[in-house]
Amino acid sequence: MELTPDDPDRLFLPPDDDLAPNRPGEVLRTHLAAHPLDGPALLAARLLGRRPVQDEWRRRLAAECAVGAELERLGRGGWYVLHSLSLPPGSEISHLLIGPGGVFCVATEPVRAARVRADTTDIRPGRGRRPQPYVRRTRQRADRATYALTRACGFPVPAHPVLVLIGPRHIEQLPPEQPGPEPVGDATTKADDPAVRLLAGAQAVTALGALGGVLTPTTANRIHTIARNRRTWQGV
Repeated sequence: MELTPDDPDRLFLPPDDDLAPNRPGEVLRTHLAAHPLDGPALLAARLLGRRPVQDEWRRRLAAECAVGAELERLGRGGWYVLHSLSLPPGSEISHLLIGPGGVFCVATEPVRAARVRADTTDIRPGRGRRPQPYVRRTRQRADRATYALTRACGFPVPAHPVLVLIGPRHIEQLPPEQPGPEPVGDATTKADDPAVRLLAGAQAVTALGALGGVLTPTTANRIHTIARNRRTWQGV
């Protein structure tokens, strides 16, 4: 699909609908600004023996900023990145990477464990700790991104799921004899599910920049133009 550089969808995009200026963790920044950790909120959390939710938001924001900074470095290689794309009702895509190697829906999750185990749905931080459905959630968001972009672009735009774990240094796959994923490089997959690429640490995302041969510069630019429009993500 060949387009002129002056793509009308970009030229006439209202500023309020343009998601390109979003910073990493934009949704979390909004939450923190709207719900500051003031005295009463902190006292209530301590009385209940709980960590304030703002602490979790700050951990997630730091993780998203770290991954976002590494993704931004890929711009020199012909990649585009968008951050904090809201999905109804209350979900979001942490980062969307578009470039020569295709489209990647990148989720960022902080995990307090040096080693984790992964299957086709969950991340298991360790004994006695509840499994988290990060793998399944990442796949679902990538499916929604595929639907939204394909619908808006008018041609197939597969969005590949990537899950970046901040904290763990090692990701262990379940043994082959147990129900779970079949290892494919650094991805986990089932026969009927798209592979979720699992990465440990923010710097690991730079490996995506070496991928190529999927999108021409013109097509990547077109997908980026569509993806930065807030209306693309409505009703998905």
